[in-house]
Amino acid sequence: MTLIEIQKALRDAVRSTAITEFGVEPDTIAVETPPKTELGDIAFPVAFELAKKIKESTGEKQNPRAIAEVLKKKLEEFDFVARIEIAGPGYLNIFLDRTQFLLNNAVADPLPARGTNTAKVCVEHTSVNPNKAAHIGHVRNSVLGDTFQRILTATGKQVEVQNYIDNTGVQVADVVVGFMFTLNMNLNEITTLDKELIAQGKSFDYYCWDLYAQVGQKYQTDEVLKAKRVEVLHLIEEGNNVTAELADYVATRNVQCITDTMERLSIRYDLLPRESEILHLHFWDKAFDEMKRLGVIHYVDDGAHAGCWVMPWESHEGSDDHEADKILVRSNGTVTYTGKDIAYQMWKLGILGLDFNYKLFHAYPDGKEVWITTPDQEEEQHPHFGGGETIYNVIDTRQSYPQEVVKKGVAAIAPERGEKASVHLSYEMVALSPAAAEELGFELTDDDKKRTFIEMSGRKGLGVKADDLIDRLEANALAEVESRHSDIPAQDKALIAHQLAVGALRYFLLKFTRNTVIVFDFKEALSFDGETGCFCQYSAVRANSIFRKLADKGDSVEVCRAKLENAERLTEILTSETGKDIWSMATLASRLDEAVHQAASANEPAILAKYAFNLAKAFNLFYHNHKIIAEPDAIQRALLVVVADMARRALTEALATLGIEVPEKM
Repeated sequence: MTLIEIQKALRDAVRSTAITEFGVEPDTIAVETPPKTELGDIAFPVAFELAKKIKESTGEKQNPRAIAEVLKKKLEEFDFVARIEIAGPGYLNIFLDRTQFLLNNAVADPLPARGTNTAKVCVEHTSVNPNKAAHIGHVRNSVLGDTFQRILTATGKQVEVQNYIDNTGVQVADVVVGFMFTLNMNLNEITTLDKELIAQGKSFDYYCWDLYAQVGQKYQTDEVLKAKRVEVLHLIEEGNNVTAELADYVATRNVQCITDTMERLSIRYDLLPRESEILHLHFWDKAFDEMKRLGVIHYVDDGAHAGCWVMPWESHEGSDDHEADKILVRSNGTVTYTGKDIAYQMWKLGILGLDFNYKLFHAYPDGKEVWITTPDQEEEQHPHFGGGETIYNVIDTRQSYPQEVVKKGVAAIAPERGEKASVHLSYEMVALSPAAAEELGFELTDDDKKRTFIEMSGRKGLGVKADDLIDRLEANALAEVESRHSDIPAQDKALIAHQLAVGALRYFLLKFTRNTVIVFDFKEALSFDGETGCFCQYSAVRANSIFRKLADKGDSVEVCRAKLENAERLTEILTSETGKDIWSMATLASRLDEAVHQAASANEPAILAKYAFNLAKAFNLFYHNHKIIAEPDAIQRALLVVVADMARRALTEALATLGIEVPEKM
């Protein structure tokens, strides 16, 4: 049995005993991990809650320690329990049968295979405005979303990954204004420019980055140009015109570039739903009619929001900014982002009654496909999209209130699904350390250099393009690889450098909790010491080296496992002073499944990142404390090899779930 299965069996026994012996049922049964194995492997503080429940139910005062004694007697019936100690006034400290547990888990998958017959969940992330290249803030969104979908998949969920494309928004309109009215280019000229950029080894999304910033600056002095924005925006939303066709090309090319950027970080999608189809396929009209029918929204006759359709909802003390977020249709008849998001969320949950048309957008090198919505009639067979049981939206914390409006709006339309069906995975911004900003070519004043971090602004062109960041990380990593392995082929060096760069970036963005502002620093991210991706990768590489040496000696982990199954001394070793350290390593390696479930239930990938680091750190200590291959005692050597294998498989799987590969060497 895995630790999670053991914990479930113990929880079930505690619950049934509480009901039969005391006539009460605990609301929750918390499971704790004692800080040292000498204090037990699993701890239950449930006796305290039961004492409180009994008093509330019967008025009788029960001693938590006496309750613990009753529970102890029941839990000792399990064959995987070696003994139970009651600590203090009622803590149940459970010690597992070490030999049985080790033999069962030595061959077990660190993340047990599960069926995929569970209801589908959808994770929407990235959702970059398709007007320019992705930047470091988008990378945090994408890494969080991609890692979270990996975590959900590891728990057995069927996950669909969506990347919402706002191809009719004001940001795309601004770039179109730039092409049409500052560069005076038509669609044919833009496609020619695109080909020329490719021939020069340049990127279309980089060109749009600069153009977007230039247009933003010109708006400040050129009111005529600024007025073009509204005109262009209306034409894009309307569709079926020259301007909309040009905008579609610009947005699609930027999406292609952004998809390629994210693929460098092993981030992929199943579907790219476009805002244009939400409008043209009448998703909003259907949602609007339903909300009016149910009285979820109402028309405002007078006051500041006269002529608007709003969703009444008392919150945030009537802040003007938040009041604006409740507007779903403006007085000029245009639909707000929040309104369109409600229609999109309804489709994702399968309660809209309409569907998109789809076409194949891109096939990844391994054949995995990503689809995109289209206004055209379908001609291809496609997977079924949408209809998720729960929807996770990865959107920065500044959008918390609009996301709350969407959640409440959808819940009002479908109360049987409720607010729980919509989950906002918020996160804070990413800034740069002054050193990182300088390394990327920013000119800093003396005051800037004294700051804790440097903020960015895409509209002003002050930002770090994701590809530039990855390129710099790869260059720095390659220099490190060159210094350590100058004799290996250039292709191998480049691969290792890429794996280190991606590992460094992903881990750096994941080790902080979602609602922590991140200050990115190259030196810190690429360090081989401390809580970094490189440190975790190094520990896994070190673990793999043990098994290469083992193979060179004609031995294997399978042979070592076989020795343990027939070893009478296994229990003796595991319960000895030396065995404490070995047992501690084995149990920590067995907690990956638990860490993954905790990260999923808390919607917090940082939990898994912390587990991976703690496992890597513990394995390094284990490696230093034991002569694994050189151990003269045959049974102890076999045990050390088996536990080292448990640790390396768990660490490799933890890193893979974080989207981090283990290089062949470092």
